[in-house]
Amino acid sequence: MDFVKRQRAISLGRYILKTGKTVRQTAVVYGISKSTVHNDVSKKLPLIDPRLFEKVDRILQKNFKEKHLRGGEATKNKWKDK
Repeated sequence: MDFVKRQRAISLGRYILKTGKTVRQTAVVYGISKSTVHNDVSKKLPLIDPRLFEKVDRILQKNFKEKHLRGGEATKNKWKDK
């Protein structure tokens, strides 16, 4: 793995840890696909920095468990305006 990709994985992990943002929100901020964010933080980060990955993984798991709530809220807001 080259230096740039390692740094990107660390940067993404630190951003998610600092902000608690979702993979999708992080992808928008960094201007990359959500698949790239997911692969970097779930497959590459554990190999690069296992301690950072453990912290980031807790946030990813929390976001995963809450995604149905965010989706429901978005649908509610969509229909509220109509």
